[in-house]
Amino acid sequence: MNGPASALSLSSADRMQRRLRVTGIVQGVGFRPYVWHLARELDLAGWVRNDAAGVEILLEGATDEIEAFTQRLSTEIPPLAQLRDLSWIDAPASGELSDFSIRASAAGRATAQIGPDTAVCSDCLAEMLDPANRRWRHAFINCTHCGPRYTLTRGLPYDRAQTSMAAFPLCTDCAREYRDPADRRFHAEPTACPVCGPKLSLVEPDGQVIACADPIADTLCRLRVGQIVAIKGVGGFHLACDARNAAAVRRLRQRKQREEKSFAVIAANLASLGDWVEWGEVEADLLQSPQRPICLLRKRPGADTVFPGIAPGITRLGVMLPYTPLHWLLFHEAACRPAGTAWMARPQDLVLVMTSANPNGEPLAIDNDEAVARLAGIADALLLHNRDIVVRCDDSVVRQASDPAHPPIQFIRRARGYTPQAIRLPHSGPSVLALGGYLKNTICVTRGDEAFVSQHIGGLDNPAACAMLTEVTQHLLDILQVTPEVVAHDLHPDFFSSSYAMALAAQWGVPVVAVQHHHAHIASVAAEHGVSDPILGLALDGVGLGSDGTAWGGELLHMDGDQFSRLGHLAPLPLAGGDKAAKEPWRMAAAVLHRLERGEAIASRFPAQPAAGQLHHLLQRGLNCPSSSSLGRWFDAAAGLLGVCDVMAYEGQAAMLLEGLAEQAGAIAALDEGYILHDDGQLDLLPLLARLADETDPIRGAGLFHATLVRALADWTERAARQQDVHTVALGGGCLLNAILSRGLRQRLSAHGLTVLEASQVPPNDGGLSLGQAWVAMQTIQRKGF
Repeated sequence: MNGPASALSLSSADRMQRRLRVTGIVQGVGFRPYVWHLARELDLAGWVRNDAAGVEILLEGATDEIEAFTQRLSTEIPPLAQLRDLSWIDAPASGELSDFSIRASAAGRATAQIGPDTAVCSDCLAEMLDPANRRWRHAFINCTHCGPRYTLTRGLPYDRAQTSMAAFPLCTDCAREYRDPADRRFHAEPTACPVCGPKLSLVEPDGQVIACADPIADTLCRLRVGQIVAIKGVGGFHLACDARNAAAVRRLRQRKQREEKSFAVIAANLASLGDWVEWGEVEADLLQSPQRPICLLRKRPGADTVFPGIAPGITRLGVMLPYTPLHWLLFHEAACRPAGTAWMARPQDLVLVMTSANPNGEPLAIDNDEAVARLAGIADALLLHNRDIVVRCDDSVVRQASDPAHPPIQFIRRARGYTPQAIRLPHSGPSVLALGGYLKNTICVTRGDEAFVSQHIGGLDNPAACAMLTEVTQHLLDILQVTPEVVAHDLHPDFFSSSYAMALAAQWGVPVVAVQHHHAHIASVAAEHGVSDPILGLALDGVGLGSDGTAWGGELLHMDGDQFSRLGHLAPLPLAGGDKAAKEPWRMAAAVLHRLERGEAIASRFPAQPAAGQLHHLLQRGLNCPSSSSLGRWFDAAAGLLGVCDVMAYEGQAAMLLEGLAEQAGAIAALDEGYILHDDGQLDLLPLLARLADETDPIRGAGLFHATLVRALADWTERAARQQDVHTVALGGGCLLNAILSRGLRQRLSAHGLTVLEASQVPPNDGGLSLGQAWVAMQTIQRKGF
């Protein structure tokens, strides 16, 4: 290489200048050092710098080399970088540039993106596990190719001063690496070492520091003897215990007040779990990806014996692999501190429960003092560090899609590893802030033709969750530097998200748009698929306020932009006892018996339920029995009639148990005449439930329910498609997390020649509502012109 100055010897006709603009996830991911290396390799002069829009590059040199640079720029980018747009302007060479440098960041109104938090990379792990390296067993090791981003960033441009690492001045060695463009840690904003970086400490439940030589070794000892330890991570605290210790798991359930809902486990590698769960190529890739989500894997026989009480009664186990240096150090300690990384591929005995430290369903604890106060009654000890978490961000949860080709994964909860990646919209529009729904809340901010959906916030049924909603809103607006021009919310006026949306709109003096719940479900799918044409939507979930003021949840819609019409719905069932019916499937079974004119059998059928004796009379008189068209309630009714679940310990339990039984049943033919398609658009499943009311085999009944439901929904939708002359169907709502249902619908509808769209970048459940709300609101403002 002759260096950039050699280009000056070329004639002016062979030389040029090019100013490039790069947008996307290009800050904090080693993009500028990559540009620096590439420019020097091609003998180009100029500079590169971060600014609020992304990265700006000025090149000067041989025309052929500049063209080669431009071509290679988008194909050889660093592993965590994501290019959205690449544009440039050419000009004559100035002759004033003689070398290539990395310049200081420029300020301005942000249009750049912060990357998500990612798993520690193999290079950092090799250093951390090398006894001769100065970062030997450093629990906060990272570089430009890995580590936290979103959860420690306060604003843009993405520089150390804008992160929680600003409190840790770099030592001489780290500062040298940070300033060297040839180093992997050039401008790695979270970088540090044991000399200058954050420190670990182990404390008692009351916050008193535990004197110990090594907090990691002491933590492992406590886990080995059955203690519960709260561990501070990247986006919040986890509660950990030995997954093989039934007593420890039982204590964790009692203390966290989580009776039956599944826990996730963490293992060093898949080889450590090979006897207990099954996985395919897609799932293995997910678990070992930089995103490192929790992945739901099918259990093998014996899994519940080895991991007692972890995932009772369901067919899948939530599994994740280590993604932080601290996780790896716990497994390293358990493996007796071997040198090097070869041990990481071998089966390891240690498997830990790793569940969110969110007592009573509240948001994650993130602050040390907060964790001591909130977790003192749960954890026997707390493993802390002194690097602040700027914003809470829980683990993402995914499962392989029922048809991996369309797309390969399905989100159940979208958070760490994926937030705040942008979702490309069909077109640009005014900036929207959408505040989501009541359960599984997320928010969405749009900027131009990009939508940024927040991490999972959760149910807004407690003050702490409502406070988190306001925190996440402010943080996302800050890092995107967006001033909303419209605010969107759910049609239900009593949700905190709705009142907060209206308050913000009034404060800012901007329009507010209320979006019907199921309209938002279908709009979310349309938005991520870039569809603006009229479509049908099959919205299937637990509940959402309908335009007529009743509870909806089994809806066949026609959607055209920001407008929708209700073509049909499931036949309504009475919610016997009001809101209690959504938690007690036996009440929905009783409602079906009432419709079948078998109400006198309710008391004898459910003798363990104290209210069973009077429910028949309440149903007869219609007292406290509002109706709902929800498919979720039909699932509950089926589970209640089959004796699968009378009272749920957590949301969706009955449907999950029913799905698990149906998987065991295998292929079962749909029930002939198991449903009625009415001329007014209603779909009535009562004939199917009448059959289940007399079924003695829950496995066979679960299989029959699913097979008949799929046929009924597909026939209903196909008829509407013919009537409306529409050929695209979007599937949305939490019921689409049922793999049997989603796979069956896709296959049958596709066989009818319909194009089927499903959620792929956000969950189909209420976690995707905010995206749909934002897309509807954007189109509403554009249509109305205000």
